[in-house]
Amino acid sequence: MKTTGPLLLLIEDDPQLRTLLTTALESQGYTVFAIASGREGLTAARNRHPGLLILDLGLPDIDGQDVIRRLRTWSGLPIIVLSARDQESDITQALDNGADDYLTKPFSTAELMSRIKALLRRVAKLPGGGAQECFQVDELKIELTRRRVFVGEQEIHLTPTEFRLLCVLVRNAGFVVTHRQLLEKVWGASYIEHSHYLRIYMGQLRHKIEADPARPRYLLTEAGVGYRLNMGEN
Repeated sequence: MKTTGPLLLLIEDDPQLRTLLTTALESQGYTVFAIASGREGLTAARNRHPGLLILDLGLPDIDGQDVIRRLRTWSGLPIIVLSARDQESDITQALDNGADDYLTKPFSTAELMSRIKALLRRVAKLPGGGAQECFQVDELKIELTRRRVFVGEQEIHLTPTEFRLLCVLVRNAGFVVTHRQLLEKVWGASYIEHSHYLRIYMGQLRHKIEADPARPRYLLTEAGVGYRLNMGEN
């Protein structure tokens, strides 16, 4: 089969699921390198230069959380976590450690394919780590370099802090950004315990951007984890 996507590295210790995922991914044109252990996975990530990592957390040698932490010391490789661990603390920890997305088991292969394509699109839009100049979803338009925000034809005036918060969500559009990540990127590392700052400013942003702040269309809450800027798929 002719490949149409980048090499995907799959680290999954369940042989049946590993085979199922490999077959499903290859049917979509991806090349897959699948292995069962974290240490082998780290070696493969360094030597094979994959375009994306799909990672199980429950590995036989080292925990998947540790794989993420180690990988992030030298690589920005996109990471999607697949795990039976569905507690908010596990999800938050994985995202804070540097994972880009988290899918709990059981999941559909269609959902996984959608997440992979979305993450690869996001990476492709950020050449050299830069940000796009303009972002738009439905009626919301953000001009990043000019620091201007519009809802429809109306320009929305944001404070510098509100704009910084919105920019972090824009650069991760479609993906969850944890409370800790937002606090650190917007206010600094010394504010990671000040979650009330985030609630206050998110409330202010919603009142300025959302038609109904109580039922937000763009700035979505991921309960117990963080916030996500809706790309309009839902």
